[in-house]
Amino acid sequence: MADSKVETISRLAQWRIENFGPCSYKSPILSRSASGAGKHLSVEKNRYLYVRLFPEPSRASKEQPPIARFVLRVSNAVANRRPYISPVHERLLRTCDDFVWPVDSTFHGRFIIDVEFLDLKICPLNGGEASSIWPSDGMMQSVSTQSTLRCLSRMLDEAIHADVTIHTADGTLRAHKAILSASSPVFQSMFHHDLKEKESSTIYIEDMSMESCMALLSYLYGTIKQEDFWKHRLALLGAANKYDIADLKNACEESLLEDINSGNVLERLQEAWLYQLDKLKKGCLTYLFDFGKIYDVREEINNFFRQADRELMLEMFQEVLTVWKPVYSQALHYVTKQWYSGCEGSFML
Repeated sequence: MADSKVETISRLAQWRIENFGPCSYKSPILSRSASGAGKHLSVEKNRYLYVRLFPEPSRASKEQPPIARFVLRVSNAVANRRPYISPVHERLLRTCDDFVWPVDSTFHGRFIIDVEFLDLKICPLNGGEASSIWPSDGMMQSVSTQSTLRCLSRMLDEAIHADVTIHTADGTLRAHKAILSASSPVFQSMFHHDLKEKESSTIYIEDMSMESCMALLSYLYGTIKQEDFWKHRLALLGAANKYDIADLKNACEESLLEDINSGNVLERLQEAWLYQLDKLKKGCLTYLFDFGKIYDVREEINNFFRQADRELMLEMFQEVLTVWKPVYSQALHYVTKQWYSGCEGSFML
């Protein structure tokens, strides 16, 4: 049909037919949404007007047929002629027979067919749930988040309008009071009350190296890399506890749980006790006693016992009493009692 024209804007495709006579016609044309997803629209007429919507024939449409949600509107150029508006349709479109909309009306002369796409989904090649080709609220939020993180990264790296100096064990860093205050109630208190940090705009974090402190700042600014987190997680755990950064403390605990082994289990147990990390403490005790790995650290255990807190020692021996066979319970209970009452000496496995 030569006397026709298709225009698209955003999610709307409009087919203007200038002269549609009394004969039957069928003319597929290419209509594209703003995303570039190809569709064919055809119209044929005898007693009824039939509107069909189907994909542009291609390998992509065959392997990944679209799921379209749309509304059709047919209007005639005749004055005061009410348009025909379809219900909202949602169809998996493979062939020209997947969607046919009959309009019981006689059309002559010029008329317009509008197709408004409410959504258009594509199934991934490897299977799974179909996803929209248009940005959703979640996608837009993700784009916004990435943009914000890039800005925060520049603020930190280039010290843009930085208003606080941080002295570490081996160097100084620049940061922003607002970011620190929003991340930690301890920092917020420093800058809110009449403390020296507020007056001098200076913080001393001399128990951290500059590299570890930079990892802390990168976490607070949302730009930390995974390898930096793993490298500095023990220092980050101490900082999270000191400055009351709960989400960082939880992240460190979960990370330290992931790679407990014979070489670090006693250190992890001590950290768990020091910072009251119940999940990590339970994980270390389970590793040592439920799995019998305490025999792998027999050379380190005596030194650990000499330095460990007595309350922690009691918990360890109670774990032994729970896990090991009852035949050993009396002897182990005696050892526990002697150690807890202040008996000096070493404990040999």
